[in-house]
Amino acid sequence: MSESTPLNPLPTLPHDLGLQAQFRPAEPGTAEPWLLVLMHGVGSNEQDLMGIAPWVPERYHLLSLRAPHPMGPNAWAWFQFGVAADGSRVINAAQERHSRALVERAVSQAATQLGVPASRVVVGGFSQGGIMGLSLLLTRPQSLRAALSLHSRLLPEVLPEQAPAEALQGRSLWVSHGTEDAVLPASHSERIVAHAATLPLQVHSVGFPGGHTLGRQELDELSAWLSALA
Repeated sequence: MSESTPLNPLPTLPHDLGLQAQFRPAEPGTAEPWLLVLMHGVGSNEQDLMGIAPWVPERYHLLSLRAPHPMGPNAWAWFQFGVAADGSRVINAAQERHSRALVERAVSQAATQLGVPASRVVVGGFSQGGIMGLSLLLTRPQSLRAALSLHSRLLPEVLPEQAPAEALQGRSLWVSHGTEDAVLPASHSERIVAHAATLPLQVHSVGFPGGHTLGRQELDELSAWLSALA
């Protein structure tokens, strides 16, 4: 080994993920790093949730993914949706399945390249990104240890694909909402928690003052929760 070769080179952004991404490596020298994969909401991009990097514990590699469906300049979605006359939401189910497959592949590729086992992988996000994290947990629990559902909802379209209950044993789920959220009200979090209660999941559910946005109190508590995962 030459003197110019670093003893502990920093991991670089995983390649061949199938999705555009931004990356922050774990603290150098971390013996058993974790991987946190985040997904943005509708109309945003992979840069958005990199803003919460200061709250992500340093033992985590942080990977923020860009959704595959363009909506406009620097604006992307995991799937298109509409609101029916009765107020219910109708999604493009084919887009959701396609995006979920891309996310599963990206998570698997990143974890493999970074040397992180599925038992130390957390996947989730905000709004539609949180929907994707929850859906991945329910359908492919072998891919991750925990999921984050921040101001999100449960897709009934995903439930027919749910893994057997026993496959969810030992997994954890963070569920949070804004108490004044008019976009995805607290009732959506309540439905997630009610469904999770039928499964062997460890659920942490909490509401925070405010609307459809992430505040300091929520990020502080999320950081503590991520730190406590084992």
